[in-house]
Amino acid sequence: MNISVAAKSDVGRRMSNNEDSYLVQPDLKLFIVADGMGGHLAGEVASKLAVDVICENIRKTKDGQTSVQFGEYESMLSKRANELVSSIRIANSVIREIGQSREEYKGMGTTVAATYVLDRTVIAAHVGDSRIYRIRDRTMEQLFEDHSLINQQIRMGLITEQEAENSPMKGIITEALGARESVLVDVDELEALEGDYYLLCSDGLTDLVDEDEMLDVVLRHTDDLRRVCEELVSMANERGGRDNITVLVLGIRNVALHHGVLYRIAERGATFLDSVISSLRRVL
Repeated sequence: MNISVAAKSDVGRRMSNNEDSYLVQPDLKLFIVADGMGGHLAGEVASKLAVDVICENIRKTKDGQTSVQFGEYESMLSKRANELVSSIRIANSVIREIGQSREEYKGMGTTVAATYVLDRTVIAAHVGDSRIYRIRDRTMEQLFEDHSLINQQIRMGLITEQEAENSPMKGIITEALGARESVLVDVDELEALEGDYYLLCSDGLTDLVDEDEMLDVVLRHTDDLRRVCEELVSMANERGGRDNITVLVLGIRNVALHHGVLYRIAERGATFLDSVISSLRRVL
């Protein structure tokens, strides 16, 4: 499998510093966007810590240097997915500890949106309101719901999506790395198909550019993902650039078939393989 990738981060029109961070690590096939929060550069510190800690831990687990599981092991997930979730939990602990030990970083936190590509599987994980979209067959799907107060109000029927656009509660998130001792990590393992695209972004983009517009830009520039990032950042800035804007886009190419069968989740263990083999024997 080959992955094409591009990313761009911009301070925006109204912010004095960029609290977003992103990671493009092709050798690990790990890609992250983080949107930090906190006073006096604390947001920058939190988002940078998130991408660095997650990357370092994934590299160590992949190299066999460590196999530490931080928090509960999720039996429905593969080993690699658990490693990504564990890495995010470790980042949460590091950010919280530093935020509590240094006054200038008190209360700092960050969102995270990450994709980790392995074999024919894309592992996606999310905390906060930075988003991950999948573009497939010319349609775009948001993979996880925002961890935000506005989203909770919409789900409870307290406000409409139109009312949410002008709500003073907009921007208040309910989950973030560094906020509490434990963090809720949304995670999924997705089959990688030829021609899929994944778009990771901070809310500096999604607050100002709607999904149909994002999809149109991706579809017009599938051969130049750098241009996708530049155009989306420009659109957000042209509409006020109220926040930092970060966009990361990756495309899936040359997905190898395994005897005509694609498995959604790898490494499910001997029991799963035995059941598949038995089923195939009955069919054949």
